[in-house]
Order: sequence, then structure tokens, then C-alpha cells
Amino acid sequence: MIFKPKQLSREGLAPEILAADKKGCKRFGPCGVGKKALYLNSFYIDRCFYVTLSSVRRIFKRVAMSKGGFTGKGMFASIPYLVVEYDGGKQKQCNFKREEDVDLLLEYMAKVCPDIPRLSEEGERRLAEKAAREAARYLKELTPQAQKAWDDLERAKAKLAEDPARSSRLSRAARTKRNSDRSNPAYKWVALTIVILGAAALVYGVWTWLNKNSSGVYFLLFGLAAIFFFSGANVLPTAKNNKKAVSREWEAAKDSMRELVGEGKKFPVPYWYAHPVVLDRMIRIIREGRAQTTVEALEVLKKDLQALNSSVQVEQEEYDEVVCIKPIFLLQDYQ
Repeated sequence: MIFKPKQLSREGLAPEILAADKKGCKRFGPCGVGKKALYLNSFYIDRCFYVTLSSVRRIFKRVAMSKGGFTGKGMFASIPYLVVEYDGGKQKQCNFKREEDVDLLLEYMAKVCPDIPRLSEEGERRLAEKAAREAARYLKELTPQAQKAWDDLERAKAKLAEDPARSSRLSRAARTKRNSDRSNPAYKWVALTIVILGAAALVYGVWTWLNKNSSGVYFLLFGLAAIFFFSGANVLPTAKNNKKAVSREWEAAKDSMRELVGEGKKFPVPYWYAHPVVLDRMIRIIREGRAQTTVEALEVLKKDLQALNSSVQVEQEEYDEVVCIKPIFLLQDYQ
């Protein structure tokens, strides 16, 4: 092990056990989950800290919303974090680039450590309040037709649970394509131009600094700032970050989902809408009595999503669901 992660929890691992555990850990973005420990990142370095799993008391997602977060405007609409509580109250907050990586890590933790809570105390309280409000909206008894639709949707959810990565890929590809379709291509080339100028400034700054010219440090700092900022913002045109590549990934994500659920009437929704959040919202629609069949529930869901726009304020849980699935419906033109 070239870089030994720093121990955060009171309980540690022997060097040989730590090396083997980190090497075999399952990676999610900048963090990882091993058989013995969680491997956490600093702002710049991946998996440079560790907390033993037996020391973890709670692990959950936190999303920091910047201005325009609920409207989808702004370069940094939301910043996802993974928060780990350990040793009786200590916390370590880890920044992620992609919220999907946090969700996948928490899903994996649910499998390997089901006893560890995956919501904050405030989140558990709000979830209980939401469950109570929803229970008041649900019908006490459903018609046989509605009950059958609910059962069909539950079986469909179980099918998607066989390979949750496909659903995450579908949602991620839809959001990426939607953002790509709405963005001005000129922005990417402007960013690339600034990065090239930054690289030139960096080289010039190093050269002048080596020649005893103190002003070179300013060019060096400008070059580094430009390169790191635009590289981290994911706006540069690359082999994967261009309209053709994004469209190919969207089609590949749909094809992957079609392989899992098939086509036709065997699955209660078209394969391009096959996402757990879609099915959960359809189940709620049926339990509220707004639909009797899966076909009716899907149509009601489409109307609900069409009614939500940047002027509508929603709760965080609602926002998380909408941003996860609405791009799919928009790309498919609600068909």
C-alpha cells in the first residue's frame, strides 16, 4: 500500500489487514466500503481516511443547495455529501461530484450493514412525519383492481432491485442528456479556451519563476486556478462529454434497461420509465385513489410531473424524486 489511510476512529486495523481491506474495497466515487472499514476522502485525495465499520453509528446523505438549486439553474445547483457519524458523535463529511455515487454507497451499506441507520436524526423525524401525512391520504381499502395494480408494481420493483445500477444509469444518462441539450455548445469551447490559456500561463509562470522573476507566481496561480476550476466543473468537451457521446450513453442506458425488464405488457411501464421512483410514485397514486390501474397511474404521474416547474416549491424529498425521473419523461416527450 503506497499511501496508508489515516485512522479516524478510536478503533483501528492492523497494517496488513488494512492494506488488504483497502485494496479489495468497493469504490463509490472518492470513498469506498471494505469488509472492515469505510474509506473516506479529503477535499483533494480519495480514500485517505478510514473508519472501522464497527465504529460507525450513522451514515447519511446531505445535499447543500446553492442559489437556484430547486430551479436547476446555476453551475453548482446542488453539492452532495456523505456524512459518517462515529465514536459517539464525531462526524466526517465527504464531498462527492455525483449524487448517484452517494446513493449507491448507501444502498450497498444497506446490504452489508443493515443495522446502521442511513438517515440523519432530523431525516428520520421528517420521514416519520411524512409517512404519517401520507397514511392520512391513503384509502383504507382498495378495489380488487387497484390492489392488483399495486401488487404488479411491487413485483416490478423487485425486478429492478435485481440490478439497481441500471436504474441509476438510466437516470444519470437522462439528466446528462437533458443538460447537454439545454446548454449552449459555445460554453464548452469557451471553457476549453480558458483552460488552454491557463496552461500557457502556468508554463510561463514556472519559466519566469525559475528565472528569478517573482511576478511569475501570479501567472502560475492563475493557470492552476483556471485548470482546476474548469476541469472540476465538468464543462470541458471531451471524448465522453459531447452531444454524440451523451446521446449514445442515453440510448445504451435504455437498451440496458430493456434487457432487464423486456418490452410489451410484461412490465407495468415502458422500459424507458423503468425506475424505482416511478413505480413508488405510481403506487402512491393508486393508494390515494387517483387511479385504478397501472396505465391510469402512469398517466396521472405524467400530469403531476408536467405541473412541476421552476416556480413550484417542493420539499427536499419531493425534489430528489423529481430531478431523478423528470428528465426521463422530458426526453421521451411524456410518451
